[in-house]
Amino acid sequence: MPAAGIILAMIRLFVGLGNPGPEYEATRHNAGFWWLEALARKLGAGLGADRSYQGLVARVNRPGAEPVWLLEPMTFMNRSGVSVATLARFFKIAPQQILVVHDELDLQPGQVKLKQGGSAAGHNGLKDIQAMLGTADFWRLRLGIGHPGVKSEVVNYVLKKPSPDDRNAIELAIDKSIAASDDLLDGPMAQALARIHAQPPRPKPPRPTPPPETDP
Repeated sequence: MPAAGIILAMIRLFVGLGNPGPEYEATRHNAGFWWLEALARKLGAGLGADRSYQGLVARVNRPGAEPVWLLEPMTFMNRSGVSVATLARFFKIAPQQILVVHDELDLQPGQVKLKQGGSAAGHNGLKDIQAMLGTADFWRLRLGIGHPGVKSEVVNYVLKKPSPDDRNAIELAIDKSIAASDDLLDGPMAQALARIHAQPPRPKPPRPTPPPETDP
């Protein structure tokens, strides 16, 4: 139980999914790593290797609140659950207090969606986390990377670098969702959902130019 006066964080464990190694660093499948590293920069946290949790880990101490953990599993994508479940169980972090950030084929670059629970939709990292936690009731932040259009090309697609335009769109989505990190930490989650899913205002149409005056 937390000490008296300590605020319970909504999200206590932020997980970014990806594959370790420089050859994967800039690939679409590592979008979760890009997000987590952006959050670490915002919080002033340094990720460091921790063999106990098979990943890069940072602890963020917040005055008057429970500590928050950042985690990049170094197990390769399809064994991400080993790292996540080990840390979550040791620090008694409930699935509902975990946010997993991952690449999403079913969203276009620049789109981002936040949800709790649901299926893994073929994502091997999510599948393993669900299996190791024994539940799907954790939060997911889905970063759109687009779809190659043909199922047989998916593996090759996610392990390639996005185009410069797509990478820029993904980075803009990361910036937009990172702006909601205070809501993710302190709640309510409904406010984080609204902020992340908000659409930019439509530009106002230009006013019609009046016809030039003509001399009588």
